[in-house]
Amino acid sequence: MRKIKFYTLGCKVNQYDTQSIRERFLSRAFKEAGRDKKADIYLINTCTVTSSADRKSRNIIRSCIRENPGAEVIVTGCLVSKDRDMLSAIKGVSLIISKSFFPDGVTDFKGHTRAFLKVQDGCNNFCSYCKVPLVRGRSRSKPLEFVIREAKNLAGKGFKEIVLTGICLGAYGKDLGKGSIDLASLIDELEKIKGLLRIRLSSIEAGDITERLISRIAKSGKLCPHLHIPIQSGDNDILKKMKRKYTHESYLALINKIKEKAPEVAITTDCLVGFPGENENNFRNTLSLIKKINPLRVHVFPYSPRQGTLAASCFKMQLPKEILNERIKRLGLLAKGCRLRFQEKFKNKRLPVLFESISKERGGYWEGYTGNYIKVYHKSKKPLKNQLVNIKLK
Repeated sequence: MRKIKFYTLGCKVNQYDTQSIRERFLSRAFKEAGRDKKADIYLINTCTVTSSADRKSRNIIRSCIRENPGAEVIVTGCLVSKDRDMLSAIKGVSLIISKSFFPDGVTDFKGHTRAFLKVQDGCNNFCSYCKVPLVRGRSRSKPLEFVIREAKNLAGKGFKEIVLTGICLGAYGKDLGKGSIDLASLIDELEKIKGLLRIRLSSIEAGDITERLISRIAKSGKLCPHLHIPIQSGDNDILKKMKRKYTHESYLALINKIKEKAPEVAITTDCLVGFPGENENNFRNTLSLIKKINPLRVHVFPYSPRQGTLAASCFKMQLPKEILNERIKRLGLLAKGCRLRFQEKFKNKRLPVLFESISKERGGYWEGYTGNYIKVYHKSKKPLKNQLVNIKLK
């Protein structure tokens, strides 16, 4: 029996894609090799969202080749779409395959407590800095009956929480026919599934958050009060250059509306630091917006030019590295303060926590997440994996 290893870089959609590919191999008498064992085949699902992701993808490919020079090394994922020649030049790469070669669909998510379920792929937004639409294509939605079938199967396997994922999740249903279904309608159908206790949304664009979706967050017993809404910048001039479809003011108004309807909601976000031409005042506007919305988490990314994007061809001025790093540090410190302030609001309150694993950081403690994505550590001698427990937060 041939042994295979899988490596995944990037987003939740990529993790779903790898699981889909894994199931195809394991159903054909392949066996997955342990992390400390050599394999006959290595499959690397790459990411190209930043230059750092490109570099990490190449490093893992080379690491697999070094581990077993006689193995077959298969490369797939986003980096394949536009950088096939560069990958072909790596000695030891056996096969480069587009992700579209593999059919979608998963039946399990072993090793995880939360299962990811891809319901949408591709993007029509074409933000000026982003390569994703170039490598993932136009937005397309998975038909409702396919989503429900997968979700029922995952719930039947014991998964209490499903994370809906997509490259542009809020675009779900827009290509399925006018008025047929949208993300809020999909959630309505998923809530009917027995055994499924939580539905969590991955990243969603501000412009795709409708009144109906806000209402679901406020009233649903299953939809987690947690929204990951990318900011990227809080400065209107930079947002315009990025081709983002909101302003500092409209983004803030949206968050205030969400928090008014659903006070326990957690906002997490992405910020891109160092977009060409970003000056100190532009950056301060981003800091100002972060302070106002007080997110639970901020994922901070340095700008990197992506070949084929508008920003790479039109905006050449790059920030000096020392200024870029200093801004990333300032934003990180602000984000930490926001996280602590948000968590403090729930001190001495009881919230349901879905426990995932024994903590590697704290011996004897289990770790898990509340519906609004606060990470919780709880000491227990009893096994708590995949258990939903009401915990008083201290």
